Amino acid sequence: MKELLEVLAKGLVGNKDAVSVTIDEKNAEGVVVYHLHVAPEDMGRVIGKQGRIAKAVRIVMRAGASRTNQKIAVEID
Repeated sequence: MKELLEVLAKGLVGNKDAVSVTIDEKNAEGVVVYHLHVAPEDMGRVIGKQGRIAKAVRIVMRAGASRTNQKIAVEID
């Protein structure tokens, strides 16, 4: 799942070296939180107009996680 998020983000940004993903442990509800870190100048590209790209990334990640019966959330930092 981490690799999927990195590939999606690197396709969107200009500074591919600044993309990194950190993963938190499962919380009380069993949700694993993925934190996507990008360069400040690429933040707008990842979020998109009215958050549409960020929403699409979250949907793709949730769909991939559901295939393995996982619950995930994606936060863009």
